[in-house]
Amino acid sequence: MIIVIQCVDRVGLVASITDVLAKQQLNIVSMREHVDQVQNLFFMRLEVTHSDDGETLEQKLRDILPPNPTIHINPLPNKKVVVMVTKEYHCLADILIRNYYGTLGATVQCIIGNHAVLEDICKRFDMPFFLVSHEHISKNEFEDKIAAVIDQFEPNYIVLAKFMRILSPALVAKFPMRIVNIHHSFLPAFIGANPYKQAFERGVKLIGATAHFVSNELDEGPIIAQQIIPINHSYTAGDMVKAGKEIETSVLASALKLVFEDRVFVYKNKTVVFD
Repeated sequence: MIIVIQCVDRVGLVASITDVLAKQQLNIVSMREHVDQVQNLFFMRLEVTHSDDGETLEQKLRDILPPNPTIHINPLPNKKVVVMVTKEYHCLADILIRNYYGTLGATVQCIIGNHAVLEDICKRFDMPFFLVSHEHISKNEFEDKIAAVIDQFEPNYIVLAKFMRILSPALVAKFPMRIVNIHHSFLPAFIGANPYKQAFERGVKLIGATAHFVSNELDEGPIIAQQIIPINHSYTAGDMVKAGKEIETSVLASALKLVFEDRVFVYKNKTVVFD
């Protein structure tokens, strides 16, 4: 059973929490905790032996924690997700394979694409594919159609696996801190379109990828995971794109694992990640 706690910090919290667990005859399998001393916030993730009475345990924890804590006991172990794509296959293919073999940590409900390019690979995995074109309609109409598909499946998270459209604040607000995006640069460098072209023109010696939650600021949401690889003067912009796809796939997979295992806490525009 997993317990995640976020609250105002104070002296003795760890002792108080572990005392409650001991009195409930719950053995701690693993425990991670962090204090942001600037914000005076406390974060904890525990794995404990199973309890049949989560409601009683939650109330006992609330009784000893500071006011208005966030507590989740035994969050849904297998999350539901909707994946959104455009034309690039590499991140989607990795997700579909992990989903097929049961190693994703979540169950993909459907794929939404604004082009039909990736419909065939979805059919090969018997995955529902919904084509929602952005052409010849307003952005509001486009996003209303997307939201209608998403609402059918009631997902816990939405994954933008190279979905190359900027979402409006209205759509983002429907799924706060539940939309995960993969961006093809080591943010905050090279925000927006064509980051590999920007990196090539700048002559960088490292390229990377960033998985983050989507917020109203383009490519500036809370960061979940990042990776970089070295390059040199011999790399063309095309070489960077090829190398970058490998990192994008890896970073997105790592970030989704962390999110699905309830290892990511979001506050302000930052994250605490217990990897």
